[in-house]
Amino acid sequence: MPSPAVAHDDPRPLVLHVLYRLQVGGLENGVVNLVNQLPSDRYRNAIVCLTESTDFQQRIQRDDVRVYEMHKKPGQDFGLWRDLYKLFRQLRPAVVHTRNIGCLEAQIPAWLARVPCRVHGEHGWDVSDPDGSNRKYQWLRRAHSPLVHRFIALSRELESYLLERVGIKADKVSRIYNGVDNRRFAPGDSSALPEGFVDANSVVFGTVGRMHGVKDQVTLCKAFIQLCEQHPALQPNLRLVLVGDGPLREICSDLLDNAGLPDQCWLPGSLDNVPEVMRGFDVFVLPSQAEGISNTILEAMATGLPVIATDVGGNSELIDIGRTGVVVPPNSPTAMAEQMAIYAGNGPLRHTHGEAGCERIRRQFSMAQMLSAYGGVYDQLLDKRGSA
Repeated sequence: MPSPAVAHDDPRPLVLHVLYRLQVGGLENGVVNLVNQLPSDRYRNAIVCLTESTDFQQRIQRDDVRVYEMHKKPGQDFGLWRDLYKLFRQLRPAVVHTRNIGCLEAQIPAWLARVPCRVHGEHGWDVSDPDGSNRKYQWLRRAHSPLVHRFIALSRELESYLLERVGIKADKVSRIYNGVDNRRFAPGDSSALPEGFVDANSVVFGTVGRMHGVKDQVTLCKAFIQLCEQHPALQPNLRLVLVGDGPLREICSDLLDNAGLPDQCWLPGSLDNVPEVMRGFDVFVLPSQAEGISNTILEAMATGLPVIATDVGGNSELIDIGRTGVVVPPNSPTAMAEQMAIYAGNGPLRHTHGEAGCERIRRQFSMAQMLSAYGGVYDQLLDKRGSA
C-alpha cells in the first residue's frame, strides 16, 4: 500500500470508494464514471481496493484520484481491518462508500475511525447468491446496518430485498440507477468489426461481458445455433459476436465450431474499443442468469440497439418491453432464438426499437441524472453529520 497523500487543508470532502478489486466489470465501470464526473470543485475522490487494481484504473481521467491496494489475504483477513483503520485515519474521508457484500466488512474500520458518513451500495447479487436467498448474507447485511448511514440499491429488486428480506428501514435506502455515458456510447458507423466479417445484408447479434458463471454466454450460443438451423433462408447473413474473456470462451468456441458456424462468429476476448465494436451490432443480447442493473443494457440502448435480455434482476426495469426490446426466461435457448428470429427478419423493427432505446437513455438513464442522485445523497449526509 503506498503512503497516502494527505491533504487535510483541502476544503472539499473526500469520498473513498471501496471495491473488492478494480477490474473490468459493470460495478467498477460505474464507480470510474462516478469519480471521473462528480464535480471536482465539490468533491475529492479516491478508490480503495481490498485486493488489487488492474490496468482498468487507466480509465480514471482525473489526475487527483489515488488508488490504494490493500492486498487482502484469501479468507478472513483481520489484518485488513487494521490496515483500513490506519488508512481511514490518515486520509480522514468525509464519506466511505463500500460496494456489495464482499466490501461490507470495511464499514467496521470506517466506524472505528469515526468516518462521518458511511454508505453501502448494492449493485447486484454475489456469484454464490444469485437470487439473494442466502440467509448468511442477509444476516451480515442486517448486522452491519447500524454502522451504515445510507444504503443505495441500483434496482427496484435490490431495494425490495433490502427493505423486505434484510429489514433495513425505508429512510435509510435510496434507489439510484446507473447512468450511461452517451458521449462514448452513441449510434454511428463502425469499422471495428473484422474486415470481411459483415456485409450490407448481415444481421449481427452481439454481447459484451466477462465469460464466466452467471453471464451464461453458452445459452446465447445455443440460441444462435438453433436460429441458424431453424431459419436456413436467414442463416447465411447471421453473425454472432461475443466480447469478453473467461472460462466460457473456449466452451462457446467449441460449441460454435461443432455446429459448423466458426466463420459467422467472432470471439475476440476483452477489447478496449467496446463502443466502436457495439456500433457494428444490429441487436444486443444479454443471456445472464442473474443481474443487478446491467451497464451493458444501458450502453446498448445508448448505441441505438434493440435489446434481448433474460428476465432477471433489474433487466425488465431498464427495457421498455415491446418498445426498446424484449425479455426472455433465463436458461432458455429456444425462447431466445425465437426473439432473435423476429429481429433478424425485421429491419424496421430493429430501427424503431433502437431509436426508442436512445430516447429512453436520454430521459431516464443519463449520466447527469446519476451524478445528481449520488451528489444528493452525499450532500444530504454531509449536511446532517458534518464533513470534519
